[in-house]
Amino acid sequence: MSVPRLWTKFQAGVFLKMPPAKLNFLLRLPCINLLIRKKILRGLGLDSVRIAGSGSAPIPGDLIQWYKNLGLELLEGYGMTENFNYSHMSKEGMGKPGFVGQPYDDVTARIAEDGEIQVLTPGLMMGYYKNPEATEECITSDGYLRTGDRGEIDNEGRLKITGRLKEIFKTAKGKYVAPAPIENKIVNHPTVELACVGGSGQVAAHVIVQLSEGPKKKAQSRDERDTITIQLEKHLKAVNATLDGHEACQFIVVVKDDWLPENGFLTPTQKIVRNKIESGYAANYDSWYGAKKAVIWHGW
Repeated sequence: MSVPRLWTKFQAGVFLKMPPAKLNFLLRLPCINLLIRKKILRGLGLDSVRIAGSGSAPIPGDLIQWYKNLGLELLEGYGMTENFNYSHMSKEGMGKPGFVGQPYDDVTARIAEDGEIQVLTPGLMMGYYKNPEATEECITSDGYLRTGDRGEIDNEGRLKITGRLKEIFKTAKGKYVAPAPIENKIVNHPTVELACVGGSGQVAAHVIVQLSEGPKKKAQSRDERDTITIQLEKHLKAVNATLDGHEACQFIVVVKDDWLPENGFLTPTQKIVRNKIESGYAANYDSWYGAKKAVIWHGW
């Protein structure tokens, strides 16, 4: 079991040695397909792994499919401290990219009217220590845990996480935007390692990204930055084409700063700390929106 960022970093390391276009071409050749897959997994130290699991945050569906194409089944699970992490897990041969699996046999999940995932589980906590008010807010009258996550359940009972209720924000147009699903699409690119979508009260949403290790080193060169700019412009256009109009991001900001647990931009499990990132760059919003550019380089 690992955190999602590791799977992205593994993939970025492969792309450093072999560009995605070349790798995809080689994987389509029947005569060397198996050899290439084994070589990559061996290089990652994953050649003896039959099933790999991941938790703590969603993984882009395309990234799961990428590992599956290499012969590694990457299964996601879902749970919380409040239910002793006893909730959902993808089953071997039944995983579906973008979904965190089915509930355990003695667990029941439902979607409330506001889209919240609620779970009835024998792993449910007794309550928050000396905080009955918080406990009452977190547990429904019929014993379900209010997860605070939004989601969907397919006809096979598999759960899909679509964002956090508290993370949803309104743009100046009065439309709601759920950032997490958009961030998953943005990080599904070899140059991007982390992304944070924001834009509360603005004319449109935007996304701030941190580059993967290899591209970040290359970006020290102005020529390389120009190349990455073109790539990100195309990527943003492709992502926006999959979104509703009010969800589209007006621009990508590539920041030079390192986002780390040590400076508060990431949690110890490598999740972005949204309010820290948003407040840290808020003073730049007017100039970013006024620039009218699809890709903005900040701090370079």
